[in-house]
Amino acid sequence: MEKKNVWDIYDTARLNEVEDFTKEYMHFLDEGKTERECIDYLVNRIEGEGYRELEAVRRDGGTLSAGDRIYHVCMNKSIVMFHLGSRPLEEGMNILGAHIDSPRLDVKQDPLYEDGGFAYLDTHYYGGVKKYQWVTIPLALHGVVVKKDGTTIEIRVGEEEGDPVFFISDLLIHLAAEQLEKKAGKVIEGEALDIIVGNRPLKLAEEENEAKKEKDPVKQGILKILQEEYGMEEEDFLSAELEVVPAGKAREAGFDRSMILAYGQDDRVCAFASLKAMLELQRPERTACCILVDKEEIGSVGATGMRSRFFENSVAELMALCGCQGDLALRRCLAASYMLSSDVSSAFDPAYASSFDKKNVAYLGRGMVFNKFTGSRGKSGSNDANAEYLAYIRDMFEKEEVQFQTAELGKVDLGGGGTIAYILALYGMQVIDSGVAVLNMHAPWEATSKVDVYETKRGYSAFLKYRGM
Repeated sequence: MEKKNVWDIYDTARLNEVEDFTKEYMHFLDEGKTERECIDYLVNRIEGEGYRELEAVRRDGGTLSAGDRIYHVCMNKSIVMFHLGSRPLEEGMNILGAHIDSPRLDVKQDPLYEDGGFAYLDTHYYGGVKKYQWVTIPLALHGVVVKKDGTTIEIRVGEEEGDPVFFISDLLIHLAAEQLEKKAGKVIEGEALDIIVGNRPLKLAEEENEAKKEKDPVKQGILKILQEEYGMEEEDFLSAELEVVPAGKAREAGFDRSMILAYGQDDRVCAFASLKAMLELQRPERTACCILVDKEEIGSVGATGMRSRFFENSVAELMALCGCQGDLALRRCLAASYMLSSDVSSAFDPAYASSFDKKNVAYLGRGMVFNKFTGSRGKSGSNDANAEYLAYIRDMFEKEEVQFQTAELGKVDLGGGGTIAYILALYGMQVIDSGVAVLNMHAPWEATSKVDVYETKRGYSAFLKYRGM
């Protein structure tokens, strides 16, 4: 059941569409390197397309009907969008669900210190990372600092031409004999992932206190810069959310420019494809929904993760504004819904062929990917989609001429991964994992195929407009 390479199928007009789409996608990646930045981008974009904020409609005593487009944001880190269909909500929704958090380094609450003439920020890695991949590369600092009076300071350093960047040092090869004997998981320890942010001591006037002059002069220099540039005191780190990410813009990869190399494509590639599918949708029968959430990389926990009641509460509010109230109506809506859990899949890498089952793995350039199940070692932690739902998807995509492939996350006993699929499946709805094949997944720079990204958007668009089984 070998699938065709999508590059061989597309005509010139479609290839031009691919280029336009991926340029827009790469801009999204550059603008949204954190969850908060993604939400800012998304809200600005959808409000320009006629979406209204759910709380504003409720506060103004408004009502909703078919054709209305609504959104709701949770703590500036998660968002849910609805395009109301002509059929009653109790008959269910077509849902796309992706996550907008990605592996990174988080700055700790008491992070700034000096050692050996360097100023450092202490970090804690977020999500599944190979720690050795994060040393010696240019790093940027993104996030917010909230002062006690509620003032929010936005920080984004390392992305623009002329910005300074940061880095984590590594031991020179000449002295690394003992280090190279360690296993990959121990070559760089988590506590060694502290970023260097300065080396120049603060120069004090001669008359200033000598004791002050001798105490952490490089750290004091950094604190002076933070005060002058951002009005920030050291204690303000206590109420900050600062993320360390690879510095630099998304780039085309390969002489043929067939791929995209960028940070955070897991899972912002599916988030962007879902957004575009929602914006292109016209007059749906079933209400269309797009959920873009935080915290998937650490188990979907917390108020902004998929395990919270944010989504369920948003649907309940939506139904009330449509004149459909009551817990039973909400349960019926959720149970009758269909979902594509929009997350990435591992791409076949010939350099590590022994880790994959070649018949059941995704290949770059062969279209959208479906994972009937994920999990690890005996499908642990997996949502295992029903055969009936897969048949429905197959029929739909063949009618819409969407190119797709099916895959597993590596060989049976080598591991695997999880998504938000099992959480939505708790409501009894039909759910399957679907998305884009990614090479270098969870590395600072991940690779995707342009045609896979575009074909996934086409698949999501087809899914949203169908009325169900």
